[in-house]
Amino acid sequence: MIPIKSNVEGKDFSLRELEDALKPLGYTIGGNWDYDHGYFDYKIDDDGTYHFFRVPIQAIDGQLDGGNPRVRIGTPFLLAHQYEDGVDDEGNIGTFSGSVNQFQSPEVKDAPIDLEYVNLASNLVQKLEAALLQ
Repeated sequence: MIPIKSNVEGKDFSLRELEDALKPLGYTIGGNWDYDHGYFDYKIDDDGTYHFFRVPIQAIDGQLDGGNPRVRIGTPFLLAHQYEDGVDDEGNIGTFSGSVNQFQSPEVKDAPIDLEYVNLASNLVQKLEAALLQ
């Protein structure tokens, strides 16, 4: 994980505002969210390692699963997950769980990140700031 400084850090927005601004740029709300915090993820690459530019958000008024809460943006960061080849060691799940959660656990949760991705993240920060700080 590599933190990427940005002028959006510490800024407050409504969740809907962020969705309206970021989804057209290719961001999705990552599956790793809770009622009080979550992430907007931009998937950069999948070459055996998933590279994401992640923008963390923290609810400051309300909850992420209801209404249109106010959220504060944290420090964006670059993240890489390297996934296992073959069968998941945790593959002893039931039918229902298997139909919902079909993804393997990362083999390396914080895989090394090449410089080219750091440079790309710097460009993504510029686009993020342009979209949110107009």
